[in-house]
Amino acid sequence: MPTGRNSIHLFKCFGINVFLHWSWFLVAVYGFKYRTGIYSSIMWNIFEYLTLFLIVLLHEFGHALACRSVGGQAHEIVLWPLGGVAYASPPARPGATLWTIAAGPLVNVALVPIFSAFWWIAATANWSDNLYHFIIAAWAINLGLLIFNMLPVYPLDGGQILRALLWFPLGRARSLMVACVVGFLGAAGLAALAIWLQSVWLGLICVLNFFYCFRSFGQAREMLRQSDAPRREGYVCPQCHIAPPVGDYWHCGRCRKGFDPFATHLACPHCGAQHSHIPCLDCGHPAAPGDWVPGELAKL
Repeated sequence: MPTGRNSIHLFKCFGINVFLHWSWFLVAVYGFKYRTGIYSSIMWNIFEYLTLFLIVLLHEFGHALACRSVGGQAHEIVLWPLGGVAYASPPARPGATLWTIAAGPLVNVALVPIFSAFWWIAATANWSDNLYHFIIAAWAINLGLLIFNMLPVYPLDGGQILRALLWFPLGRARSLMVACVVGFLGAAGLAALAIWLQSVWLGLICVLNFFYCFRSFGQAREMLRQSDAPRREGYVCPQCHIAPPVGDYWHCGRCRKGFDPFATHLACPHCGAQHSHIPCLDCGHPAAPGDWVPGELAKL
């Protein structure tokens, strides 16, 4: 996924940095080149492009602000042609995750009656053809993004909402595995549709979905392995109060290889990197050594 490192920084709002990926300009070229003849001036194409930008931005701010409301972290939003990306890390709870994901589509739901009201006014007040077609385009963009995002295809919002709902009865790992399987099937269906429609953009989305389903399925298997592992006695996470597993389930920030910081005194045995905090594998909270067991782990 794109990050701020390969994007253009636009502004900062509510402490959240907003970036624009360079490939957004490809969408602009498409909009200006292939949507000709609809408006009498290219300025309306520019307004349509900016409206797409604004709707996606509001959608991603919905994710980010909802994540913060449940105690999570969200500091970056990146906009790119296949959608926006809000880098949000909610607490590892199904309710917090569900609210964080659902808040984005709810923004689009709130915009539907607003655009519909403008459409009705434009139709009854005999506004100009340019403005009328622009309002229809804005209404269609918002509704299209809402419907597409709610497809239960991981990692689209619909797939992530399905995962969060399944988290309640199945647990964190198994819910992710089921969501990935449904995502594989949904992505296959989208691939067939992309071939039928000869849509390059839909094809790219299918490739992205397959990639993230494959990667997330591997993460789910790793989480299942962690959940079945024996727990280290005498240590608990200061945030969720769950004992850490015994094994090489942590990954070194330098070499990315697995190791057990409790058994190696926080040093990676592969590259020698020394770590100062141990992230909890259950809730994600990073804690200083002494916070896990005061007076015991502090000696590491």
